[in-house]
Amino acid sequence: MAYEFPTPEWVAAYEKAVKEDADYKEVAKDWEGSVSLKILANPDLGLDEDAYILMDLWHGDARSIRLVPKEEGEKSDYLITGDFAAWKSVVKGQLEVIKGMLSGKLKLRGDLPTIVKNVKAAKRMVALTSSIETLFPDEFSPPELDKFKARVKEFRAQLGV
Repeated sequence: MAYEFPTPEWVAAYEKAVKEDADYKEVAKDWEGSVSLKILANPDLGLDEDAYILMDLWHGDARSIRLVPKEEGEKSDYLITGDFAAWKSVVKGQLEVIKGMLSGKLKLRGDLPTIVKNVKAAKRMVALTSSIETLFPDEFSPPELDKFKARVKEFRAQLGV
């Protein structure tokens, strides 16, 4: 099944993939802390406000991965910010997160040496995003994009994000 990025359904599929992945559990056994992925607003795609995906990660366990309001996303231990195009490249497996940070396509708030020390866990998390069949709104036809924009408004209102 294909999921639209970045919707609650896509995030739930990602959470399931991470929670069920034995490789992630092994390579992330020393990781502690929350990470928010901040997708900058892109009104043309229906993202009128920044979107935050908060990952509560602890020693190989993904305690939760979910869309959250700005206030909650900004409080995470690590915040990785990028525009839609950068995150699309990450999800498609075309851009590694560390390389994205070093090139300036992604911005990190948090301790880069800790992220680099846990590069295998970061790479596995990215690999898991590309395992999800993903639909991107910048590839939708105009009628599909209009429906997507309506769904985004609806889920943002329901989730308070």
